[in-house]
Amino acid sequence: MESAQSTHLALLDGSRLIVESCVRAGADAYVGYPITPANLIYAYASQRFPILLPAPDEITALQWMAGLSATGRLPITATSFPGLALMVESINMAYMMELPMLIVLVQRLGPSTGTATGGAQGDLQFVHGIISGGYPLPVFCIADMEDCWKLPPVALQTAVDLRSPVVLLTSKEMVTTERSFDLTGLRDVERVEVKGYQGGDPYRPYGAEEAGAPPFLPVGDDHHQVRFTASTHDADGILRHSTQEALRNTRRLAAKVKTHAPALYDVEEREGAEVLIVTYGITTGAAREAVETLSARGERVSLLVARTLVPVPPVYYEIMDRHPRLVFAEENLTGQFASVLFGDRLPDGVTVVSSIGRMISPEDIVEGAGR
Repeated sequence: MESAQSTHLALLDGSRLIVESCVRAGADAYVGYPITPANLIYAYASQRFPILLPAPDEITALQWMAGLSATGRLPITATSFPGLALMVESINMAYMMELPMLIVLVQRLGPSTGTATGGAQGDLQFVHGIISGGYPLPVFCIADMEDCWKLPPVALQTAVDLRSPVVLLTSKEMVTTERSFDLTGLRDVERVEVKGYQGGDPYRPYGAEEAGAPPFLPVGDDHHQVRFTASTHDADGILRHSTQEALRNTRRLAAKVKTHAPALYDVEEREGAEVLIVTYGITTGAAREAVETLSARGERVSLLVARTLVPVPPVYYEIMDRHPRLVFAEENLTGQFASVLFGDRLPDGVTVVSSIGRMISPEDIVEGAGR
């Protein structure tokens, strides 16, 4: 048994961990518009961020985020589905301009404004197709309280490395429910640096390798001309219609994300297991408990917890191919992650355990694994 000196228990919610982790990782500006259930992130950010801008609406929030990013800041915001819906055009703009930023998306029950105080895992298909043309926007998902601390620096580093907006998906229960948490298990956070172009040659704002991100320089640089544009452009940031160089640059936007986005997941494979439970986000706790219950019965069951949701890491298919039966557990009506992986026609051997209006229980998953 651990001694009292080896623990430091605190009563807190995921919002506080997310904000503190972002600040320590180098995020230096928060732009917010209050919306349930992301309000606690806004409240804590107002106490911790060196720059906080209260926007009059979500459209303005993303426009200000783009402006801050263009000056070399590393901005974040937090919202839920109605706010994200208003941000879509500006997210596409920032994606094309290649501006690093982080959007924390706290999911709630929809459709539309739905129930602001009800949880859900209903936004995955939305963020999966949020960029016009089907280009992948990096999306990570918090599975537990530890992830509230560990994933923000990874998401911010990805935003900087890929010069892209990044979505960090979470849920109402994760960010608003207080629980007893041992702070001693939190590791130091490495700071993310927005490094500028150091070359002596003329700067090409979108000059990059086939599957890479271009070097970054903020507007107002004393030595180089800097251009940002959201229209189809060449490596110099000059607007082009459909020249080969411009189209090659546009194809690069997808390639850099697919090639360089980190694959984050946990997998517990048991020898001889025919059933693989696949889950993400808030349902992870119930899935882990279901695996324990099934194992206590002598049933061999594997578990895959996905943290990178977009782009889909190829390793997920490799893991799934080793199991004849798949059970997807996710708190939405349609089985959105299963659909992202397989389309609307699910293969034989795939079962979806879904729910709306209430969290999925371990018993639900145990029952689904037995079908």
